[in-house]
Amino acid sequence: MFGYVIANSASLTPEQLARYKNCYCGLCRALRLRHGRLSRLTLTYDMTFLVLLLEAMYEPETESGEERCFLHPAKKHAYTSSAVTDYAADMNLVLAYQNCLDDWLDERRLLSRAEAAAMRAQYERCRERYPDKCAFIEARLAELAEIERRGETNPDMGAKCFGELMGELFVIYPEDAVWSPRLRRFGAELGEFIYIMDAVLDLEADKKRGSYNAVAAFAEGKTPEELREVLTMLIGECTELFELLPIVQDAELMRNILYSGVWTRYNAEAARRQGKGEKAGES
Repeated sequence: MFGYVIANSASLTPEQLARYKNCYCGLCRALRLRHGRLSRLTLTYDMTFLVLLLEAMYEPETESGEERCFLHPAKKHAYTSSAVTDYAADMNLVLAYQNCLDDWLDERRLLSRAEAAAMRAQYERCRERYPDKCAFIEARLAELAEIERRGETNPDMGAKCFGELMGELFVIYPEDAVWSPRLRRFGAELGEFIYIMDAVLDLEADKKRGSYNAVAAFAEGKTPEELREVLTMLIGECTELFELLPIVQDAELMRNILYSGVWTRYNAEAARRQGKGEKAGES
């Protein structure tokens, strides 16, 4: 369920876009240094939001620089990184490994099995660094698999489970009794939105394949506008929590992501379906 927590780049100022890319490049660099070159192929922009939020909350010391990489060797690019970046790189590896493992167990995709095997040693290192966190993530994923295996028709069950998993990612300092509970709740609300959004976008394809979809029963008889209202309510609950956090640094950049960027894939799919419908009407 990657690719939702991203910026609407067209609405960013040049300074915000540069900052966004620098954080992303810092994550890419951290993956290479901590988990090897190939691990960078698992990186998405989603974890950049985690870096932005946790750096804004805890203001760690940061490192800046420029370098080339094998993905973009033509020119040097700027990066920024911190202890938060390292944490996000580890969590990225954990989620990528679990995603490949899930694809192998569910669909018997040989490529996913090979990718999981390639990441296994690095995953075990992350598990040594964060034993409780990784155990929690594994438990939530096992619970989610069981929910989907039994064909649960209540979408809240899977959404709550995935939300708990996401909430755990946003807690970098469990000893922080003031802000960790609020960050966990924020992450959980964001996770619930992502889970339902993903199901809504996959609904058409899952029906054709005869695959499980968390919102299939709920969406029966509902219009696309009604489903969008549900998604708007979910992200609204998330943004309300965001606005209660003591965020100053990169606040507008993160608002771009939460208020606009998270709708990027939804809007693209809506436009595709509208175009498809118009072509069908013309014929």
